[in-house]
Formats: sequence, C-alpha cells, structure tokens
Amino acid sequence: MLGGHSWTLRPAGAHHNHPEATPPRHIPRMSVVDELLTLLELEKLEVNIYRGRNRDLGTGRVFGGQVFAQALVAARRTVDEAREAHSVHGYFLRSGDLKAPIVFFVDRPRDGGTFTSRRVTAIQHGEAIFHLSASFHAPEQGLDHQSTMPDVPPPESLPTELEQIRDHLDAFPPELRAVLTQERPLDVRTDMPYVPGRVHSKVPQRFFWFRVIERLPDDPIMHQAILAYASDYGFLPTALAPHDIQYRDPKLFLASLDHTLWMHRPFRADDWLLYVMDSPTAANARGFVRGQVFTRDGTLVASTAQEGLLRIKTP
Repeated sequence: MLGGHSWTLRPAGAHHNHPEATPPRHIPRMSVVDELLTLLELEKLEVNIYRGRNRDLGTGRVFGGQVFAQALVAARRTVDEAREAHSVHGYFLRSGDLKAPIVFFVDRPRDGGTFTSRRVTAIQHGEAIFHLSASFHAPEQGLDHQSTMPDVPPPESLPTELEQIRDHLDAFPPELRAVLTQERPLDVRTDMPYVPGRVHSKVPQRFFWFRVIERLPDDPIMHQAILAYASDYGFLPTALAPHDIQYRDPKLFLASLDHTLWMHRPFRADDWLLYVMDSPTAANARGFVRGQVFTRDGTLVASTAQEGLLRIKTP
C-alpha cells in the first residue's frame, strides 16, 4: 500500500458472449519490493525537479527514512559522472502529509574534479518539510581501516520482527494493526523488537539484521537509497531505553530533527546487513543516537548519527 492507494493492476474484462471476446487476464499485484523500488524511483517533472509518493508505516506522518532516501535519489539523478554518495545530511523541518505527493528541488552547488555536491529541498503544500545535503565521490584508492563488528546472533537464529509483532498484536492499537502487519519489503530480525508491554533492556543499545526480500537491480543508488530508508527505522527510540518509556507511549512526542549517513564501502541491500545502534546521551528534550552498518563478513560499510526530539507531554 503506497500513499493509501492499492497498486494492484485491474484489467478490463471482456464480455464472454462476444465471439471475439478475450477472457480477462490475471495481472499479479505488484510485490512489496517493487512497491519500494517505485517509491524510490521518483517522477521527473522538469530539470532538477522530481516528485515522489508516500507509504504509510503506521505513524500518521511520512516516515523520515522515506523522504531521506527519496531526496538522496533526486540528488543522484543529477550527477552525470560515475560517483556515489559518501556523505548525506538531512534536516527534518515539518511533519510530512501522507496524502500529498512530495516535490524535490535539486540545487547543484559544485561539480568538482572528484567530488560533486548537491542540495535538495522537499516541498509539500508550498512549504519545505526537509532539506538534504549530499556529497558524491569518484572511486579512489587510499588508507583503509575499520572498527570490528560486534558478536551478535546470526539472522537465521532470530525471528522476524513482523512475526513478533503478529504474535503480540493485542498490544497494539486496533487502528494500527492492519498497517503494522502488512507484508514488508525488508526482512528485519532482532531480539529487541518494539512491542508494547514487553520487558526491554535499559541499556541504550540495539541491533537488527535486515535485507531486502528479493534480488535487486545492480544500480548502486537503489542499494544506497534502501540503506538510507532503513537507517531511520527504529533509530531514535534507542535513546528511550534508560528512561522507562517506550516507543508509541501516548505521553511521548518523538520526532527526528536531523539524520546523517556516511557510506564508506560498497554493499548490497539484498544481502544481510547488521545495524548496530547506541545512544550516548539525551538532554534538553533531545536524544542523540549513532550507528554502524556491517556486512555479514564484518565489513563496515556505513555509519549514521541522528538527533531527535524526545518531549514528554504535560497533562
């Protein structure tokens, strides 16, 4: 389901009594992976101007990872050279409206010898809801070192997050159950799901494995965009762990303020990736979280950071 509309294609059936009538063909519904790729593809309206759709994840507003990923795709579509994103910074300015398309305006500050810079503004209802700055770099040899991947259970030993949500469906508000249990393009596996009422660790650390459930095209921007999409998933709630308050608590107002993604090495989003997160601090109604993304063989491919609003509503 994208933007509240089904993507099922419905052919017009012919009248069976007509001698030249053709029986209606069954056209299968678009897969959830195809829906995600369509979500990220964007429609080109004019030079430097693109339009994107929305997908409802049950929050009542546009998922931050979606607009972050779409803005990255818009920026990359204006880069002619063989350069991939290495540094992407986004600022969330307003909540996005799920019922309205998002228009992305791309500015081109610099096309250098090895680096390209782009700025993107996402617009809804005549107002900016998101700003993105991205830098793209041509392949280049240099020094190489990295952190060691932590020792965590392999993905095969863990249930999917979707299975865990479906097993505890009564803990979620009735109006969200259909959205939260819909099929997903990402297979997410963790021993720390955000399920209301469950005992959670008070240590502000979390991890999950994820991969796209079908093989993807080789276009690197699709893999980078899907990582950008997934990198905001469940990220900020890591800062809630020490405070006896859970994600979706009605007295909590939680919102991303900014999000940064650095991509260090090539990867595929249809192979298992480990996302390790921690929150070193929270203060002044803001929480700070950071993350690392590893391939299954332990290669560090990306790093993330985010600050978000963690406001407790007064009665």
